[in-house]
Amino acid sequence: MKIVSYNVNGIRAALKKGFMDWLEAADPDVLCIQETKAHPEQLDLQLFEDAGYPHHYWFSAQKKGYSGVAVLSKREPKNVAYGTSIESMDHEGRNLRLDFDELSVMSLYLPSGTNDARLDFKLNYMAKFQEYVNDLKKEIPNLLICGDYNICHEAIDIHNPVQNKNTSGFLPVEREWIGNFIQSGFIDTFRHLNKEPHNYSWWSYRANARNNNKGWRIDYCMATQPLEPNLKRAFILPEARHSDHCPIGVEFEF
Repeated sequence: MKIVSYNVNGIRAALKKGFMDWLEAADPDVLCIQETKAHPEQLDLQLFEDAGYPHHYWFSAQKKGYSGVAVLSKREPKNVAYGTSIESMDHEGRNLRLDFDELSVMSLYLPSGTNDARLDFKLNYMAKFQEYVNDLKKEIPNLLICGDYNICHEAIDIHNPVQNKNTSGFLPVEREWIGNFIQSGFIDTFRHLNKEPHNYSWWSYRANARNNNKGWRIDYCMATQPLEPNLKRAFILPEARHSDHCPIGVEFEF
């Protein structure tokens, strides 16, 4: 089972850059999308169905053109959960979960801390999300949370750790949170299987950062520990260029 996650930075913009050709070539069983920046009625959903994804689910922000997550699936899930049922979290369309027999797959878009107010919102969101997931794991032991966490965990995950130590996304408080999140029972699937540096999933649009590979690894497929025996591969796909992020993914055998 191949699961890919992609912050597309606007699905309508990505569609104009050859996104559907990429999707058909990549051919995941499940695709988690973040930052759709669209409501489903603004899209031609037949495109996704024609590409082999008859089961597609969209959880958009109340605010138009902002945030939003989606999941495309080749097969029908047994259940779909929109949001977390926590009101302060759900109006921005950041969590969508599909339950299958083997595992549950969540598309997650954690807030970015672009200013003090948003950093406070992010930290509050992270605390509530941790509590939510602690309870969810009791109900669903095989859980995969894919998406844009907007945090680099370790120095290996960012091109210039010293210069960025006071930048949101690499603040000590954020790094501590994602470390604690992993210690609460998750595997950072990519780092579990790949120890090499210079593997990133997001690059600034400024200063030719992507061509120089001056990036950040802020997108993760986090798997609960019971899934470890089934984990066969974890990967990053930097050649896909529809966004300032690139796709990441995992393969499981059940």
